Amino acid sequence: MAGNLPRKIKSIAELLQLRSLPDTKHPLISVLNTAELKNQPGHLDIAVTTDFYFIGLGNAAQACLQMKYGHQAYDFDKGMMNFIAPGRVFGFNTGQAEAITSPAWLLLLHPDFLWKHPLALKIKQYEFFDYSVNEALFLSDSEAQTISGLFKNIDQEYRTNIDTFSQGIIISLIEALLGYSARFYQRQFITRNITNHRIVSQLDALLEKAFSEEVLEKKGIPTVKDISNQLNISPNYLSGLLKTLTGNSTQQHIQEKIIEKAKERLIMTDWSVNEIAFELGFEYPQSFSKLFKTKTTFSPLAFRKLGRQ
Repeated sequence: MAGNLPRKIKSIAELLQLRSLPDTKHPLISVLNTAELKNQPGHLDIAVTTDFYFIGLGNAAQACLQMKYGHQAYDFDKGMMNFIAPGRVFGFNTGQAEAITSPAWLLLLHPDFLWKHPLALKIKQYEFFDYSVNEALFLSDSEAQTISGLFKNIDQEYRTNIDTFSQGIIISLIEALLGYSARFYQRQFITRNITNHRIVSQLDALLEKAFSEEVLEKKGIPTVKDISNQLNISPNYLSGLLKTLTGNSTQQHIQEKIIEKAKERLIMTDWSVNEIAFELGFEYPQSFSKLFKTKTTFSPLAFRKLGRQ
């Protein structure tokens, strides 16, 4: 392809045909059960972007599409889920396909299927569609049974004759699937204590270094993207993890560090508020004063006066 641009795939039917997979029974939604696939798709070395959502359980993506995302191949296993939003670029493995080792599901969903339903807007609020491949959802056996049951119900409704009730029922099941996924992700943030608390410790260390006088003067206030890149975690996954463990998003952690350093300078130095604002990376002192008052209920000068009494 010219310029190595990814191939734009607009319809579910086009993707299924490209991968030699069974035709969809509905133009805007397709449910694939790997246990029913007689043949695996052939090899295809191409990057694509689509207009629809992917939700995979188990080795669905590997078995159905042999997908790779970014520079990493999907390594689906039993009880593992991944999510891809429309517009994300991914490709396909070109090596020998592996045999299907366990039942798995893949749901392809075009946003138009949700037209005029509240889920059309709500689905965009599920941050896990923007998580990286290494931030998959790992399910317990009971959680996997719950998710698998919802896929089976969606599949059963998908295979029946479409009537005035079927679309609403399918959407309700998809909404339940997403709701359970959000719940299980929150559980994952909590139960993976050692790894996740190590991330929080690494975040604190990064912020401490970022707000050192030398680094701050050179690079300015770190952004959420800067921090997540250094931690090798997607911004949404990092914020979701931090909200669960600490109650604050990544941006709020950065702001808390700003306030901590500002308090030190207000009490320990005689710098003016403007000097402190500029030293902390603010282009406009008014922005610093507004943030400080929002976080502490005191103006910088009032805090200095109170702290020196």
